[in-house]
Amino acid sequence: MAHHEQQNTDKTDAEIVDRVWELAEKIDFCMFVTWDGERQQARPLSARVRRDEHAIYFLVSSTGHKNAQVEQFPVVNLAFADNAGMNYVSLSGQAEISNDRSKIADLWSKFDKAWWDDETDPDIRLITVRPERAELWDSPGKLIAFTAMLTAAVTGAKPDFGDNATVRI
Repeated sequence: MAHHEQQNTDKTDAEIVDRVWELAEKIDFCMFVTWDGERQQARPLSARVRRDEHAIYFLVSSTGHKNAQVEQFPVVNLAFADNAGMNYVSLSGQAEISNDRSKIADLWSKFDKAWWDDETDPDIRLITVRPERAELWDSPGKLIAFTAMLTAAVTGAKPDFGDNATVRI
């Protein structure tokens, strides 16, 4: 069940949650943000969004700092940006790293050949993120948003940048 923490929208919680999942799937790449105990680190990763499993999956190399960071500090943030449409989603939740070979094979796509020969490569690991909170900035469109900024600059009025809401998912 979704729960508003703050909102600037006329959408229902269910509509916001639907839009969060829809945008995450459409945008694909996100900045995957971890914590190492001292600072945050972000890197771009391709997201395999599976709403029916309440999970977002990532195929990653078995080496790399993010794996140790996920194991030590499992709360991560996923920042999705559709700059052309001015739509943004920030998700946070628990991440887990595994060597689930059947799930890796299930998620494998031809685009992964850029990093590995095939889904049986022993270097591949799976990161599963279970989203708990989401924040949505859903613009009515770039042209409208630009016009709103221009109007605000001329009149001093606060621009309307569309919907913004935080929900638990």
